[in-house]
Amino acid sequence: MSEHVLAELRKQLDELNLQLLTLLNQRAKLVREIGEIKKKQGVNKFDPEREKDMLDRIVKHNEGPFDDHTVRYLFKQIFKASLDLQIEEQKKTLLVSRKKQAENTVVDLKGTLVGNGTPVIVAGPCSVESEEQVFAVARSLKEQGVRLMRGGAFKPRTSPYDFQGLGEEGLKILRRAADEYDLIVVSEIVNPGDMEMAEQYVDVIQIGARNMQNFELLKAAGSVRTPVLLKRGLSATMEEFLFAAEYIVSRGNTQVMLCERGIRTYEKWTRNTLDISAVPILKNESHLPVFVDITHSTGRRDILLPCAKAALAAGADGIMLEVHPNPAVALSDAKQQIDIPSFETFMKDLRASNLMGNQERVLERK
Repeated sequence: MSEHVLAELRKQLDELNLQLLTLLNQRAKLVREIGEIKKKQGVNKFDPEREKDMLDRIVKHNEGPFDDHTVRYLFKQIFKASLDLQIEEQKKTLLVSRKKQAENTVVDLKGTLVGNGTPVIVAGPCSVESEEQVFAVARSLKEQGVRLMRGGAFKPRTSPYDFQGLGEEGLKILRRAADEYDLIVVSEIVNPGDMEMAEQYVDVIQIGARNMQNFELLKAAGSVRTPVLLKRGLSATMEEFLFAAEYIVSRGNTQVMLCERGIRTYEKWTRNTLDISAVPILKNESHLPVFVDITHSTGRRDILLPCAKAALAAGADGIMLEVHPNPAVALSDAKQQIDIPSFETFMKDLRASNLMGNQERVLERK
């Protein structure tokens, strides 16, 4: 008799489980509809006041046997799952998402393709200091078959007393050197109002780590059609990184490249911690090209080559590093830049690793 009762109770429990599942899925569909409306209205998905009201109303009708604390906990888990559902739905519609665009975005920089499977190198001084300095580096890049030249004309520095860059004059120097040696200028812009001016000199607008969530700057970068190299913030999650890229792409500028440059951790033996896992994750989650800045992530000349190899092996579309004719007298990041002979050795060793695709054949044809 007891076995019959137990079987009947279990049957009722199974039916209730299915009813709960049906109700939960119905609730999820409503949540998804609400999320779409909030998205169109530009309203935050999480409303703490609304959640509090719902929980208070539920607890008010609680007749047990669960106590109020347990009921609150159970429903908070349901609410959290619903919020996660809204976020996942939003991710599917992100313009930078791999789910939105399956094929890789390939950025064409004056004939140099980024994101097509052949890695590229971006190199140059941390800061533009003089015409002689920039031209010396540009000449070396040309000899090594490297077309993308980086150089800072506007430098956001931790201390207000440090060298802040030459501004527009620095961009002019970069442009003259690039025109002389057929190079592509990559330089950071820090002020939204400078975007129009920068387009006269710069082929790729860099948005640095400290400005990754400078939303007005991101909007301004999205309003121009110059390609953008966006660096990951010092403490930014990869989700925040992709949302920053979304700011740019959503404004119409689809030529965006991502750059992992190390994140801040408790480790002191490197300047930052190179999150090499970011490369395959970003490549899986997004269709945008991914660079790795091996200079800023490590701050150490002695490990640049193995970190570059690791980045390329992980699937990076390019490597960025800093080169200076005389790092000892550099006005910024003196300890982490390499000199020109070291750069030439670096390039030779990197090509010997067979991780550079058809770069060797390109260099042979030059």
